[in-house]
Amino acid sequence: MTAEPHTDIAVIGAGPAGLSAALNSARSGQTVTVIDAQPTRGGQIWRGASVGTPGPATALLSALDACANVRWLGRTEIAWVETGGSDWTLVLSRPDGLTRLHVGRVILATGAVERFLPFPGWTLPGVTGAGALQAMVKSGLDVRGARIVVAGSGPLLLAVAAGLRRAGARVLGIAEQAPLTSAARFGVAAARLGGKARDSAALAWALRGVGYWPDTWPVRADGDDTLKRVTLRRAGRPVTLNCEWLAVGFGLVPETRVAVLLGCALTDAGAVRVDAWGQTSVPGVYAAGELTGVGGVDKALHEGAVTGCAATGQTERLRGAAATSARHSAFQAALDRAFTLRPEVRGLPAPDTVVCRCEDVTHGQLRAQASWTDAKLQTRCGMGACQGRVCGPATEALYGWRFSGVRPPLVPLPLSDLLSGS
Repeated sequence: MTAEPHTDIAVIGAGPAGLSAALNSARSGQTVTVIDAQPTRGGQIWRGASVGTPGPATALLSALDACANVRWLGRTEIAWVETGGSDWTLVLSRPDGLTRLHVGRVILATGAVERFLPFPGWTLPGVTGAGALQAMVKSGLDVRGARIVVAGSGPLLLAVAAGLRRAGARVLGIAEQAPLTSAARFGVAAARLGGKARDSAALAWALRGVGYWPDTWPVRADGDDTLKRVTLRRAGRPVTLNCEWLAVGFGLVPETRVAVLLGCALTDAGAVRVDAWGQTSVPGVYAAGELTGVGGVDKALHEGAVTGCAATGQTERLRGAAATSARHSAFQAALDRAFTLRPEVRGLPAPDTVVCRCEDVTHGQLRAQASWTDAKLQTRCGMGACQGRVCGPATEALYGWRFSGVRPPLVPLPLSDLLSGS
């Protein structure tokens, strides 16, 4: 196992929150290392961004590139964590094997993952996560002329639909499970609390002519070897649409695996608990962005700046931050209220619907279990390659179980790497 040079601040995650945290940390003069599993910076929301690409990430990336005290480690994941003395040791999984990185403080910016709710046919090729299809298109997937239905819940559906349309897809409609009144109230709150009136207007223009269907959700997907049609429950009646893609996601949930591994306490909603400066329950570990509660890119950028300053002792730069934080918290609360999952979507799986795709565990097998632990012991749910990242949020929504499957190593490793790290 190799070793990286010691760094004062390790930022885990290179999305908006992580990049903002890294830049503000670097302004203290301390050394900063940014770590992300992807080969490029930007996270999912700014996937593929670069200094030469027009967009909101350009200025941030340019400023970071000018900082000689910032290192970038792409294609790098946290395998496990070692403690000892006043520093942390992060064991990193990289393409060339394991390496140890000794750090003084850690800023977590691991973002969020999509929540999938199983329904009959959801494992068919052509049924993807909404964000996942967006990421594939950004990576070069050609969807020109493809008929696509976007379904699930939350404002991400609108952004995904607009992106797919710009890529040449035929977006047949957006099925939103929340009632019209809830979605409308959120639109008002977004304009008032988030200052997003201009963004909302641009999104509405990009989606002109595309149906927005509240009180609507997918009940089944059909096809032989690939998706051919989807049936929606709309206005209390089934509606079937022929399509090649179904992009579906029922909101986002914080990605807390590294935080849990470090011992950070979570809120009842499953986010990392932090104080006003982003400090977690573990001294020297901070958290920012969707990890502390899903609230969008502006919240992520703000919290990244706060944690970057707080972790490096630049508290004089944080005057006025509390008021901005309060506004983002109010926006996040409005988002949570508007897109609460309705009981009907929790009842979508049939007894033979697969819930844990890695281990082929069905809804019928799982609903007979009393807890997540029982499910793992009796069915191997959550013990496959994804280690519960997909079925964990699903089982919490379906059965009320709190996912508790975090243990090292966090990523699959070859035996040679494990031996080298022993």
